[in-house]
Amino acid sequence: MNFERVVFGFFIILALSLNAAFVAGGVEAAAHHNVWILTLTIIVNLVAIGLKLGDRSQTGALLLASGLVAGFLLITARVVWIVAEPGSGGGPGPGEMADIVSIATGALVANIIATVILVGDTLLSRR
Repeated sequence: MNFERVVFGFFIILALSLNAAFVAGGVEAAAHHNVWILTLTIIVNLVAIGLKLGDRSQTGALLLASGLVAGFLLITARVVWIVAEPGSGGGPGPGEMADIVSIATGALVANIIATVILVGDTLLSRR
């Protein structure tokens, strides 16, 4: 067993799981989406991107590209949250929350693609 691949797979799957946890719930309800889960998802995605940087294979390039897309979208969602949150700390309104969840859903798609690539590469390398 390759410990480096275990750690890498852990962060890829954790990023996907956290992203799915943030997106789950009513699209316009800020109470259904925790800002800390979004922030943790960004951090885990950045760690996963860092782990992808050393891989020079074609698969590594695709994983890095999907990670960069997910990271960019998650950071964009967090910036929208910061800009949309009123000074009272009540959270973004329904329109802004729908935008945030939509952007995070795009990151979820990128994370799903990364996980499928990782699983496919693992299955092909076992032959």
